Amino acid sequence: MKVLVTGAAGFIGYHLSELLLAEGHEVIGLDSHNDYYDPALKAAREARLKTQPGYRGIRGWVEDPGLLMDIFAAERPDAVVHLAAQAGVRYSIQNPRAYAEANLLGCFELLEAARAHTPKHLLIASTSSVYGANTEMPYRETDKVDTQMSFYAATKKSSEVMAHSYAHLFDIPTTMFRFFTVYGPWGRPDMAPHLFTSAIFEGRPIKVFNYGEMRRDFTYVTDLVRAIRLLIEAAPERPDGPDQIAADDSLSPVAPWRVVNIGNGEAVQLMEFIAEIEAASGREATKNMMPIQPGDVPATWADTALLRRLTGYAPETSVREGVRAYVDWFRDYYKVAD
Repeated sequence: MKVLVTGAAGFIGYHLSELLLAEGHEVIGLDSHNDYYDPALKAAREARLKTQPGYRGIRGWVEDPGLLMDIFAAERPDAVVHLAAQAGVRYSIQNPRAYAEANLLGCFELLEAARAHTPKHLLIASTSSVYGANTEMPYRETDKVDTQMSFYAATKKSSEVMAHSYAHLFDIPTTMFRFFTVYGPWGRPDMAPHLFTSAIFEGRPIKVFNYGEMRRDFTYVTDLVRAIRLLIEAAPERPDGPDQIAADDSLSPVAPWRVVNIGNGEAVQLMEFIAEIEAASGREATKNMMPIQPGDVPATWADTALLRRLTGYAPETSVREGVRAYVDWFRDYYKVAD
C-alpha cells in the first residue's frame, strides 16, 4: 500500500508511520513541524522515520490552499490517514483561530483533494471530546453528540459532519475515529503524562485538577495505531437498503461513512494513573489539588464493541505496563539522572 499520513511527525502519526513502514508499506508523511510544542521532538521522530525504506516526508500545512490537492494528484495514495490538527482543549480557549485554520480549513482542503482523487479509504481523526457533556457511559458511537465543551471539540465534531457530507455526495469511503486519552513513548509535552513525569523528576508540584476526581480511558499509543492500521482494511460501503442499515447501526444510512471509538475500554481514576507514574519513577509527587479547568470533562470511557466487530482487535495494554514504558522512554530521551 501507499499511505498518506498527515501529521506524520506528530505523536500518533509517528507511531502509525513506523508500524506501516515495518510492514513494508510506502508512507508519504506530511507535517508542518509547527511550534505548538518543541519542534525538536517532531524532528527527532521524523529523523527516525527517514532512516527506514519507504518513507518520504513533505513539509507543509494542511490548510494551505491546493497543497493536499497536489499531493493527492501526484501520489494517488491507496489510503489516507488524516492526523494533522491543532490539538489541545485548553489552548483552544487561548488561540481559537489556530483551530479554525488547521482543523476546519485543513479538513476542507483534505475533502476537496479526496473528492478529486478518491482513495480506497479515507480515515480522519476525531476525539472523545466530541461527547462533551454526555454523562451516560461508556460512550457509544451512536450517542447524540451536540454538547461540545471546548472549541477544539467543536472543530472535531464539525470535521465529522463535513466528512459525512462529502462521503454522501462523492462516494468517498470514510472512517472517523474518536481517540481516548492517548499516551506512551514520544508523547506530546503538553499532555498530562509529560507534565506529571517532568514535574516529579524535577521536584516540582503537579497540578491535579478537579481535586483528583477525574477518570480517563487511557489508551496506549501502540494499541491505538494497531487499531487504526486494522481499520484501514475495513472501509465502509454505502448501505444498499434498510436491512443493512438495521444490521449495522454504526453506518450512515446515506453514505459510506462511519465513526469508531478507539479506547482501552476502561475508565481509570486520575489518582491511580499518577500513582503508576510515581511507582515507575521511584519518586512521590507533591500534589496541588485544583478545581476543574474550563472546557474539561470529569470522565471519559469508550465502548469498544464496534472496533472489535470490525477488526477483531481490542486494545490490551494495562496502565501499569504503559506507564512504565513511557517513564522508561522519558528517562532515556530527556537524559534523566538516576
